[in-house]
Amino acid sequence: MSATSEIKKVTTRRIQEMKEKGEKITALTAYDFLIARLCDRAGIDIILVGDSLGNVFQGHLTTLPVTLDDMIYHTKAVQRGVKRAMIVVDMPFMSYQTNIEEAFRNAGRIMKETDAGAVKIEGGELFAETVAKLTANGIPVMGHIGLTPQSIHRFGGYQPRGKEKEEAQQLIRDAKALEEAGAFAIVIEKVPAKLAKRITQSIKIPTIGIGAGKYVDGQILVVYDMLGLTEEFNPRFVRKYAHLSETIFDAFKRYIEDIRSGDFPNEKESY
Repeated sequence: MSATSEIKKVTTRRIQEMKEKGEKITALTAYDFLIARLCDRAGIDIILVGDSLGNVFQGHLTTLPVTLDDMIYHTKAVQRGVKRAMIVVDMPFMSYQTNIEEAFRNAGRIMKETDAGAVKIEGGELFAETVAKLTANGIPVMGHIGLTPQSIHRFGGYQPRGKEKEEAQQLIRDAKALEEAGAFAIVIEKVPAKLAKRITQSIKIPTIGIGAGKYVDGQILVVYDMLGLTEEFNPRFVRKYAHLSETIFDAFKRYIEDIRSGDFPNEKESY
């Protein structure tokens, strides 16, 4: 793309068109300016400022400690590096669960202060009314069903969801409820591929999978996972496209050695 070419921003309409045309949707998380800029330049369609920043950026064991202010801060940084991709922001734990009006105010604050393209809410039928309130007032919402990390203490672990018939049927109902409420897309996390396919075929809005097989409309991964920065986290659904933890560790070691040996800085690196 030339410098003078018009950059068309990815919107909810474009995401829907991709599903209808059978074009796969690409998505990654980002939490800072530099990574977001690289994602955008590479052509990623959706950048999710995920509350997974609680794990990979802040060092928490879960996403629960992440605050609304945290999400807004990181989204502002991401926004500065993005020209094309649609930015979606996770609504963190307890920013939408208390009541619909509080959810509306908090979602409105995200949209107003960050200029994001949409918010994401975890949960299905239980939050359909909340999704309907937001979408009716001009706030695009991405749903999230299956394994929902904000409910990890209820689940008792990160096991796949929907393996039992009753839960699988509930996830299908959840997806339909979100669609009817006006969600423009749904993330399906860690469910059997066949179930994700059934859900995708049962609704008209796009599905984006993470650990949900290939029969969905798009894929998302946590950027630090696919770059190989999270050494301890190795679930089967993460394909590591780089091993940056090794590269960065080696760079740090060589930097230390060069300083101690007197090799850095040399004459060319001095004024």
